[in-house]
Amino acid sequence: MTVEYFTTLEPKNPSRWLITSDHASNHVPKWVNGGDLGLPAADMERHIAYDIGAAGVTHALATALGATAILSNFSRLVIDPNRGERDPTLLMRLSDGTIIPANHHADAAEKERRLDRLHRPYHAALADLAARRDDTVICSVHSFTPQMRGRPPRPWEIGVLYADDDRLARPLIAACEAMGWCVGDNAPYVGYFPDDAIDRHATAHNRPNVLIELRNDLIADAAGQALWASRLAPILDKVLADTGL
Repeated sequence: MTVEYFTTLEPKNPSRWLITSDHASNHVPKWVNGGDLGLPAADMERHIAYDIGAAGVTHALATALGATAILSNFSRLVIDPNRGERDPTLLMRLSDGTIIPANHHADAAEKERRLDRLHRPYHAALADLAARRDDTVICSVHSFTPQMRGRPPRPWEIGVLYADDDRLARPLIAACEAMGWCVGDNAPYVGYFPDDAIDRHATAHNRPNVLIELRNDLIADAAGQALWASRLAPILDKVLADTGL
């Protein structure tokens, strides 16, 4: 099912897994500055606008796990669904050295409009999916750029992010390292922002969870997305079974 603010995949699937992709799309709704944030098209294809490859991995991973998934349908530059409503990075005016013209003078009323039409409905839908059963496990799929401007290259193929709840993250890191992958332990960044999507829908409800970051050059095409989904699905299922959660 696709609506303005999200796409849901197989909402009736019986799996405990709920796969989320908060930054799946670089779409700008027409009612936001005429559908144009004032950036060149090339910038809207960069990691600043969305998580490259994450949508394809989410689709393939949900299929492999027999899971339900939810994907955002709007660019993180419009309003970031992985941030809490009071987070200062909720509506970015500058990202990786690029000024976002349509956001530069966005006022509180404009932020509230985007929250009402996009951010809040997405989170309401996510909350409903997570609450369908009392043993939901959330896996959030993201991607990261191989190198931020002016910073060293990032060596990791995959990052496993977590906050205080590392019940799934720790064994998943070990399993990924056993595959010979270069794994980031809460890298390329720490996986916690107060009231972010995982905090809100997993940690606050004591739901087992993990946030996976894949380097986006590895999943830039359909073949890479399918490959990494096929690699991760059996590991995720095994780790969940082995933990007894």
